Amino acid sequence: MTAARETERTTYGGNLAQVYDLVHRARGKDYRAEAESVAAAARERCPGAGRLLDVACGTGGHLRHLAELFDHVEGLELSEPMAAAARAGLPAVTIHPGDMRAFDLGATFDVVTCMFGSIGYMASTAELTQALRMFARHLEPGGVAVVDPWWFYETFRDGHVSADVVTVDGVTVSRVSHSARRGSASHMDVHFVVAEPGAGARHFVDTHVISLFSRAEYERAFREAGFTVDYLAEAPSGRGLFAGVRT
Repeated sequence: MTAARETERTTYGGNLAQVYDLVHRARGKDYRAEAESVAAAARERCPGAGRLLDVACGTGGHLRHLAELFDHVEGLELSEPMAAAARAGLPAVTIHPGDMRAFDLGATFDVVTCMFGSIGYMASTAELTQALRMFARHLEPGGVAVVDPWWFYETFRDGHVSADVVTVDGVTVSRVSHSARRGSASHMDVHFVVAEPGAGARHFVDTHVISLFSRAEYERAFREAGFTVDYLAEAPSGRGLFAGVRT
């Protein structure tokens, strides 16, 4: 996404980067299980896969585990605060700045991943197809794109509310979110209160506009981008995985 589109669709700024891993790990997100699921899906289709690119890698939650499962991993991230956090946590891994719809790393990989529903930030099926074409361009023939989709239009729970309070190493974070369907997208407002000893409490709001593509729209976009595609319903994230093989 361009900087303007990023502002329109999500914030993903420095405030969120500081608490992102803390909150999601404490809420029970199993990055290891998800990474193993990705590796299994990829190697079933490309048994010798050794090189992996994680697109929209965020703070590197999946990359930490993927680095143990593949010979060589790299990341691509649009948000500079998130990329900085990934670089700090994974100093041996190259994290490229970049927009998933238009990037050229001058290299190809056996596997390209896009996790945690990040593909949903594509604002239209045209953008979705364009991102998948970028994935295909960065894959060896027979390489695999493994994508964790956002909720489908037909499975999204309109009006969903989620709330958690977590404390890790003396830092307490409350997170309350509300998601609503507006047209063909979900609008999610996430309120955070962060309290630290000696620093007091601060509040910020992260807003996310995430497209609700149907399963059929995902599958059509994969095919138009040059993949054969399978949908794997049983995946740890709860949303399934798409595994596309570059033809």
